[in-house]
Amino acid sequence: MSDEVATEHRATPWRMAMILGGAGVTHFTNPDFYDEIVPSWAPGPRRFWVQASGVAELACTALLISPKTRRLGGWLTTGLLLSVWTANIQVALDGGVADGEGPMKSKAAAWIRVPFQIPMILDAVNIARKG
Repeated sequence: MSDEVATEHRATPWRMAMILGGAGVTHFTNPDFYDEIVPSWAPGPRRFWVQASGVAELACTALLISPKTRRLGGWLTTGLLLSVWTANIQVALDGGVADGEGPMKSKAAAWIRVPFQIPMILDAVNIARKG
């Protein structure tokens, strides 16, 4: 199977909407988890960023569902995932989450997470291009 075909099967708007929608909901049902990974350089309270990113994920989800707004949703999802990716790179550079629990505290776990976000970013770009 070629890389193009593999991406075709993976990059579906519905799959991306389910992932983003689920993550968006957990920003409100389990905000403590996300508080830990907000970069220290982000201004203001961490909870603000957790809730704002949750709202952004839910908005992208809604845009991905409708064929009329899917292209915009794909591009906004790409931007959102890139911003989250940079935050996760910062966590890795910081050596993990200092006050985190379990694997969030691990430098290795922080670095392992970074490349796993690349396929999602590429999927969002693919969805945006297809509209």
